[in-house]
Amino acid sequence: MAKLYVFGIGGTGSRVIKALTMLLASGVTMPNTEEIVPIIIDPDEANGDLLRTKEILRKYQDIRGKLSFEKNDFFKTKITQLQSTGTAGSKDSFANNYGFNLLGVQGQTFQDFISYTGLSKENKNLINLLFSNDTLVDKMDVGFKGNPNVGSVVLNQFPNLKEFKHFASTFDQNDRIFIISSIFGGTGAAGFPLLLKNIRMPDESLDNYAFLKNAVIGAVTVHPYFGVAPGKNNKIKKATFYTKTKAALKYYQKNISENNSINALYYIGDQVTAEYENNVGAEDQENYAHFVELASALSIFDFMDNKKLKTEQVNDKPKAINPEYKEYGLKEDTEKINFTHLGAKTSELIKRNLTQYMLFLNYLKNHKDEALKNESQWTIVGDIKLNKSFFDDTFYSDKIDKFNVFFRQWLVEMSKNKRSFSPFNFEVDSKNVFKIVNGIDEKKDTYFTKYKNYNLFDNRLSTSADKVGDMPVEQKFISIFFTATNELINEKLNF
Repeated sequence: MAKLYVFGIGGTGSRVIKALTMLLASGVTMPNTEEIVPIIIDPDEANGDLLRTKEILRKYQDIRGKLSFEKNDFFKTKITQLQSTGTAGSKDSFANNYGFNLLGVQGQTFQDFISYTGLSKENKNLINLLFSNDTLVDKMDVGFKGNPNVGSVVLNQFPNLKEFKHFASTFDQNDRIFIISSIFGGTGAAGFPLLLKNIRMPDESLDNYAFLKNAVIGAVTVHPYFGVAPGKNNKIKKATFYTKTKAALKYYQKNISENNSINALYYIGDQVTAEYENNVGAEDQENYAHFVELASALSIFDFMDNKKLKTEQVNDKPKAINPEYKEYGLKEDTEKINFTHLGAKTSELIKRNLTQYMLFLNYLKNHKDEALKNESQWTIVGDIKLNKSFFDDTFYSDKIDKFNVFFRQWLVEMSKNKRSFSPFNFEVDSKNVFKIVNGIDEKKDTYFTKYKNYNLFDNRLSTSADKVGDMPVEQKFISIFFTATNELINEKLNF
């Protein structure tokens, strides 16, 4: 089946890919593809958001590699990365790190990049008109600091990158592309149109250039959805966000929309904003997850579900036929969102899966040790035992457990942000295990109910262990929990 290449540009791109990965981990199914290839473009290689997203992607791949999907949808969608085909040190080799390795950025100033000192006097004068001295002497390894004019120069190297050439060589006729970027900074605002241009008008020496230029391409352009507090000697100012957005939108209209360069373009932003610390970049830039990033990830599902999108040659140029432009909206304007505030399509897509995964990680966090101590039936059914040695082993302790920490952290951060997305109650205790979904009541037990709370959970895990039968221990573990949580939602939450 065709692949989906997802480009995440800048910090927002990384955070949206993180949200996408969490949705896929919970079992939300990406339509019309079985393989997603995330590619992150960010000159700030030490960016905290970038590093966290890469670690989440690695954990996802490690977990998925041990699973089967006959009786399980957790981690079902395949995530891969661009794989270097060159031998180490060869001209075709590159690091497999989920991204493009930008050239001439690390440790260099912008004037180093453009070889300013070697320019003629006339060209220096021209550069001085276009760029301030502060911009020229800024180092670029923490990004472009809200300067898309700098980004547009540096990122024009896309066609020469080994990773871009490899991407082209692996791109097939029915594959699709989706681009994530913000419009109010430097990296995303510059990177989106440049990347799109190099895909729509590729060098004819590239492998599969004909497939590339006629690709079906979607994008989400993220408008301001957070602010930054004033910072000492800091060059990123909240007051410029909307001015930059308006300027970029005008450029996009002229050079993307009017040219029919994009098949589907999604717009999203928010006027209810929290102020983040004013960090230039590197490890200090680790922003709280936000609902806007989750909603941006949902645009990828909508894009892949649309089979009508197509590109054709018009006057020897690739043109998107009947391109679509969409926004995202809530049913109600509220600063504290739960599932009841989402549209029917969004709710149907994510509510059940996220709730299943939340039940899964809550049980493991709050009740696993007691279940092992008491040798709950589900841990000993069949020949394959889920005993302490399994939970001490790498698959659980280094993969599942750590991924679940990231997953819970993602949900908690969204619940504390502004605007808040708080679908779950994080304070459930052993007497209220299924009072987990905010805005949705737990179904009341009947007088004759035999099991409640974790006793009910343990019982359903045990019956699920009988149903899934013996299989490799990692597969059995995940399949038991997927089957049990699916049944528990039907019994206790009825959605």
